[in-house]
Amino acid sequence: MKYFINDDCIENQYFANCVTQVIRERRSVYADKYFRKKIPEEQLSEILTNATWAPNHKMSEPWRFIRLAYQQQVDYGNYMVDYYKERYANLDEQKRDDRYAYLRAYPLNAACILGIVFQRNHAKGLAEWEEIAAVSCAVHNMALTCTAMQIGSYWASGGSAIEYVKSLGLAPHEQSLGLFFMGYYDLADMPKPKRRTSIDLKVSRL
Repeated sequence: MKYFINDDCIENQYFANCVTQVIRERRSVYADKYFRKKIPEEQLSEILTNATWAPNHKMSEPWRFIRLAYQQQVDYGNYMVDYYKERYANLDEQKRDDRYAYLRAYPLNAACILGIVFQRNHAKGLAEWEEIAAVSCAVHNMALTCTAMQIGSYWASGGSAIEYVKSLGLAPHEQSLGLFFMGYYDLADMPKPKRRTSIDLKVSRL
Protein backbone atom coordinates (compact mmCIF):
# COMPACT_ATOMS: atom_id res chain seq x y z
CA MET A 1 0.00 0.00 0.00
CA LYS A 2 1.40 3.42 -0.99
CA TYR A 3 0.92 6.47 1.21
CA PHE A 4 1.35 10.10 0.14
CA ILE A 5 0.08 13.57 0.98
CA ASN A 6 -1.33 15.42 -2.01
CA ASP A 7 -1.81 19.17 -2.42
CA ASP A 8 -5.55 19.02 -1.72
CA CYS A 9 -4.95 17.34 1.64
CA ILE A 10 -2.39 19.95 2.58
CA GLU A 11 -4.70 22.81 1.58
CA ASN A 12 -7.67 21.60 3.58
CA GLN A 13 -5.56 20.61 6.62
CA TYR A 14 -7.14 17.16 6.66
CA PHE A 15 -3.97 15.31 7.59
CA ALA A 16 -2.86 17.91 10.11
CA ASN A 17 -6.21 17.69 11.89
CA CYS A 18 -6.15 13.89 11.90
CA VAL A 19 -2.62 13.79 13.30
CA THR A 20 -3.53 16.27 16.04
CA GLN A 21 -6.62 14.26 16.97
CA VAL A 22 -4.72 10.97 17.17
CA ILE A 23 -1.93 12.50 19.28
CA ARG A 24 -4.36 14.09 21.73
CA GLU A 25 -6.58 11.02 22.00
CA ARG A 26 -3.71 8.65 22.77
CA ARG A 27 -4.03 7.20 26.25
CA SER A 28 -2.29 4.51 28.27
CA VAL A 29 -5.04 1.87 28.48
CA TYR A 30 -4.14 -0.97 30.84
CA ALA A 31 -4.78 -4.65 30.26
CA ASP A 32 -7.42 -5.01 32.96
CA LYS A 33 -9.68 -2.98 30.65
CA TYR A 34 -9.11 -5.17 27.58
CA PHE A 35 -11.52 -7.58 25.95
CA ARG A 36 -10.04 -10.94 25.02
CA LYS A 37 -10.24 -10.29 21.30
CA LYS A 38 -7.52 -10.86 18.70
CA ILE A 39 -6.03 -8.10 16.54
CA PRO A 40 -6.17 -9.05 12.84
CA GLU A 41 -2.72 -9.96 11.50
CA GLU A 42 -2.92 -7.26 8.82
CA GLN A 43 -3.47 -4.57 11.45
CA LEU A 44 -0.75 -5.93 13.69
CA SER A 45 1.64 -5.85 10.74
CA GLU A 46 0.76 -2.18 10.15
CA ILE A 47 1.40 -1.35 13.81
CA LEU A 48 4.83 -2.99 13.71
CA THR A 49 5.72 -1.55 10.31
CA ASN A 50 4.91 1.96 11.54
CA ALA A 51 7.35 1.38 14.40
CA THR A 52 10.14 0.99 11.86
CA TRP A 53 9.38 4.42 10.39
CA ALA A 54 10.55 6.13 13.58
CA PRO A 55 13.41 8.63 13.16
CA ASN A 56 16.80 7.06 13.86
CA HIS A 57 20.22 8.56 13.24
CA LYS A 58 22.30 6.89 10.50
CA MET A 59 19.45 4.38 10.02
CA SER A 60 20.78 2.33 12.91
CA GLU A 61 17.29 0.89 13.57
CA PRO A 62 18.20 0.01 17.18
CA TRP A 63 15.03 -1.92 18.01
CA ARG A 64 13.81 -5.47 18.08
CA PHE A 65 10.40 -6.73 19.17
CA ILE A 66 9.55 -10.14 20.61
CA ARG A 67 5.96 -11.21 20.09
CA LEU A 68 4.85 -13.26 23.08
CA ALA A 69 2.93 -16.45 22.33
CA TYR A 70 -0.09 -17.32 24.47
CA GLN A 71 1.98 -19.65 26.66
CA GLN A 72 4.46 -16.84 27.26
CA GLN A 73 1.59 -14.61 28.39
CA VAL A 74 0.66 -17.36 30.86
CA ASP A 75 4.31 -17.56 31.91
CA TYR A 76 4.49 -13.81 32.43
CA GLY A 77 1.47 -13.90 34.74
CA ASN A 78 3.20 -16.55 36.85
CA TYR A 79 6.44 -14.58 36.67
CA MET A 80 4.72 -11.51 38.11
CA VAL A 81 3.36 -13.55 41.01
CA ASP A 82 6.89 -14.69 41.89
CA TYR A 83 8.35 -11.22 41.28
CA TYR A 84 5.92 -9.45 43.62
CA LYS A 85 5.63 -12.10 46.35
CA GLU A 86 7.52 -10.04 48.89
CA ARG A 87 5.39 -6.97 48.18
CA TYR A 88 2.21 -8.83 49.13
CA ALA A 89 3.68 -11.01 51.86
CA ASN A 90 1.98 -9.04 54.66
CA LEU A 91 -1.53 -9.20 53.21
CA ASP A 92 -4.01 -11.60 54.70
CA GLU A 93 -4.32 -14.91 52.84
CA GLN A 94 -7.52 -14.08 50.92
CA LYS A 95 -6.30 -10.69 49.73
CA ARG A 96 -2.95 -12.17 48.76
CA ASP A 97 -4.60 -14.99 46.80
CA ASP A 98 -6.89 -12.49 45.06
CA ARG A 99 -3.90 -10.37 44.09
CA TYR A 100 -2.01 -13.37 42.72
CA ALA A 101 -5.07 -14.44 40.70
CA TYR A 102 -5.27 -10.90 39.28
CA LEU A 103 -1.60 -10.95 38.26
CA ARG A 104 -1.91 -14.38 36.61
CA ALA A 105 -4.95 -13.32 34.58
CA TYR A 106 -3.68 -9.83 33.70
CA PRO A 107 -1.49 -10.67 30.66
CA LEU A 108 -4.15 -12.99 29.24
CA ASN A 109 -6.46 -10.02 28.62
CA ALA A 110 -4.06 -8.58 26.05
CA ALA A 111 -4.59 -9.22 22.36
CA CYS A 112 -0.84 -8.97 21.88
CA ILE A 113 2.23 -8.32 24.05
CA LEU A 114 5.58 -7.33 22.58
CA GLY A 115 8.94 -7.42 24.29
CA ILE A 116 10.81 -4.18 23.55
CA VAL A 117 14.51 -4.72 22.95
CA PHE A 118 17.16 -2.04 22.47
CA GLN A 119 19.91 -3.24 20.12
CA ARG A 120 23.05 -1.19 20.70
CA ASN A 121 24.88 -0.54 17.41
CA HIS A 122 28.46 0.30 18.36
CA ALA A 123 29.57 0.34 14.72
CA LYS A 124 27.55 3.51 14.04
CA GLY A 125 29.33 5.40 16.83
CA LEU A 126 26.10 6.91 18.20
CA ALA A 127 25.44 7.98 21.78
CA GLU A 128 23.38 5.49 23.78
CA TRP A 129 20.76 8.12 24.69
CA GLU A 130 20.21 8.82 20.99
CA GLU A 131 19.63 5.15 20.25
CA ILE A 132 17.21 4.71 23.16
CA ALA A 133 15.36 7.84 22.02
CA ALA A 134 14.90 6.19 18.62
CA VAL A 135 13.40 3.08 20.23
CA SER A 136 11.07 5.33 22.23
CA CYS A 137 9.93 6.97 19.00
CA ALA A 138 9.28 3.52 17.50
CA VAL A 139 7.13 2.55 20.49
CA HIS A 140 5.26 5.85 20.30
CA ASN A 141 4.54 5.21 16.61
CA MET A 142 2.92 1.93 17.65
CA ALA A 143 0.89 3.68 20.34
CA LEU A 144 -0.37 6.29 17.88
CA THR A 145 -1.24 3.64 15.31
CA CYS A 146 -3.17 1.70 17.97
CA THR A 147 -5.08 4.88 18.84
CA ALA A 148 -5.99 5.42 15.18
CA MET A 149 -7.22 1.80 15.03
CA GLN A 150 -9.20 2.18 18.30
CA ILE A 151 -6.94 -0.32 20.07
CA GLY A 152 -5.76 0.34 23.62
CA SER A 153 -2.05 0.18 24.39
CA TYR A 154 0.59 1.04 26.91
CA TRP A 155 4.32 0.62 27.55
CA ALA A 156 5.02 -1.41 30.71
CA SER A 157 8.44 -0.37 31.99
CA GLY A 158 8.22 -1.64 35.58
CA GLY A 159 10.63 -4.12 37.12
CA SER A 160 8.77 -7.31 36.24
CA ALA A 161 8.39 -6.29 32.59
CA ILE A 162 12.08 -5.36 32.28
CA GLU A 163 13.28 -8.55 33.98
CA TYR A 164 10.91 -10.85 32.06
CA VAL A 165 12.17 -9.65 28.68
CA LYS A 166 15.73 -10.21 29.92
CA SER A 167 14.79 -13.86 30.46
CA LEU A 168 13.86 -14.31 26.78
CA GLY A 169 17.43 -14.77 25.60
CA LEU A 170 18.91 -11.37 24.73
CA ALA A 171 22.27 -10.97 23.01
CA PRO A 172 25.15 -9.23 24.86
CA HIS A 173 24.55 -5.98 22.93
CA GLU A 174 20.82 -5.97 23.69
CA GLN A 175 18.91 -4.39 26.57
CA SER A 176 15.35 -4.93 27.80
CA LEU A 177 13.08 -1.90 27.73
CA GLY A 178 9.96 -3.67 28.95
CA LEU A 179 6.71 -4.77 27.31
CA PHE A 180 4.17 -3.16 24.98
CA PHE A 181 0.57 -4.25 25.64
CA MET A 182 -2.26 -4.00 23.10
CA GLY A 183 -5.95 -4.86 23.33
CA TYR A 184 -9.49 -3.78 22.51
CA TYR A 185 -11.51 -2.00 25.18
CA ASP A 186 -14.81 -0.18 25.64
CA LEU A 187 -14.27 3.19 23.95
CA ALA A 188 -16.90 4.72 26.23
CA ASP A 189 -14.52 3.91 29.08
CA MET A 190 -11.57 5.81 27.59
CA PRO A 191 -9.40 7.35 30.33
CA LYS A 192 -9.84 11.10 30.71
CA PRO A 193 -6.99 13.30 29.48
CA LYS A 194 -4.52 14.43 32.11
CA ARG A 195 -3.67 18.07 32.52
CA ARG A 196 -0.83 19.36 30.36
CA THR A 197 1.32 22.32 31.37
CA SER A 198 0.74 25.33 29.15
CA ILE A 199 3.24 25.55 26.32
CA ASP A 200 3.88 29.16 27.39
CA LEU A 201 5.61 27.78 30.48
CA LYS A 202 7.71 25.30 28.49
CA VAL A 203 9.06 27.53 25.71
CA SER A 204 11.61 30.24 26.41
CA ARG A 205 12.67 33.02 24.08
CA LEU A 206 16.25 34.25 23.99
